[in-house]
Amino acid sequence: MANMSNVIGLVFADMHDSTITDLTKIRTMGSVPFGARYRLIDFALSNLVNSGVNTVGVVTKANYQSLLDHLGPGAEWDLARKYGGLQLLPPYGHIGGGLYRGRMEALAGVKGFIQRSTAEYVIIADTDIIANIDMSKVVDYHIDQNADITIVYGKKYYPNELMLSKTVLSVGEDGHIYEVFVRPNREGEANTSMNIFVLKKQFLLDLITDTSSRNLYSFEVDVIQKKLKEYRIYGYRYTGYYEQIDSLLTYFRANMALADKSKRDELFDLSRPIYTKLRDDAPAKYGIDAAVKNSLIADGCSIEGVVENCVLFRGVRIGRGTRVRNSILLQDTVVGDKCDLNYVITDKNVTVGSYKSMIGTDDYPVFVTKGATV
Repeated sequence: MANMSNVIGLVFADMHDSTITDLTKIRTMGSVPFGARYRLIDFALSNLVNSGVNTVGVVTKANYQSLLDHLGPGAEWDLARKYGGLQLLPPYGHIGGGLYRGRMEALAGVKGFIQRSTAEYVIIADTDIIANIDMSKVVDYHIDQNADITIVYGKKYYPNELMLSKTVLSVGEDGHIYEVFVRPNREGEANTSMNIFVLKKQFLLDLITDTSSRNLYSFEVDVIQKKLKEYRIYGYRYTGYYEQIDSLLTYFRANMALADKSKRDELFDLSRPIYTKLRDDAPAKYGIDAAVKNSLIADGCSIEGVVENCVLFRGVRIGRGTRVRNSILLQDTVVGDKCDLNYVITDKNVTVGSYKSMIGTDDYPVFVTKGATV
């Protein structure tokens, strides 16, 4: 059994911002709201903390003000510590000027954080994965295989448009990865990287030095793909429930999937809770004519109308005679009286006036930007 106090975590808060630009124009990927009360970064942080990792660095790049407000000193994740704990690692420029171009340049920018650690292993995770993973099992597997790099992957069917954002792995029966395809133009069932990696600290530092000297910056292309024959690269298959957020549509469907109790119970396992920043609100208030079915309703909501198959974040208000179906309404959205909303995503602080109708589809939900008035 691995000693997880001998492991540090590195969480990339912004590595996939470009995949859901509607929601990341004003925030980084890690601070995108999810599941009525959480942020995407909560899952990566909770997975690490629940597995015994007590030193975590969060790598940022831009638009990270809301992330800083959400994380604070890290107390909600038990990471407000005198030694170790949560450390925010702001953006660093690369040698040519400007912000980093890829994961290896970002790692070069936070090399000092890695070097100062006395840990032996490093877990790297992004914030595009919704899952509840015991990372100690991944580290144990990494050690047992004597691997240089271990990649956590899942197996699902993907259409072509979603496969174009994936790293696809060919994995042997022994777990050894023998082929890597970065953003392939195909569709079908595939082993895809969940953007979670385990490496020895010294091996990672050597990689950073090597790629920096060669002006290389892509971990997937310049390290995993090109060095596949040189390094011992293994895959750890995660068989539990997970979702990967790589488009507005997958974000919508991942939220909607929480209506399935079996998925919800697996994701929010009481023995391995998902932690988040607390906001003290009154319980949700339901009017005399309110009717709510198959929905997640956060605290602080006020509902006077009909809500079906929805995810409502904190402070959402639904007016009288209004019907909201198959929608995600982010924090403090206000919907007036006699409205009809179906397949709609509203960002925070949106106001929908009375007698308005917005209708999208399961494949193309309507999106309303933060602070907009309709």
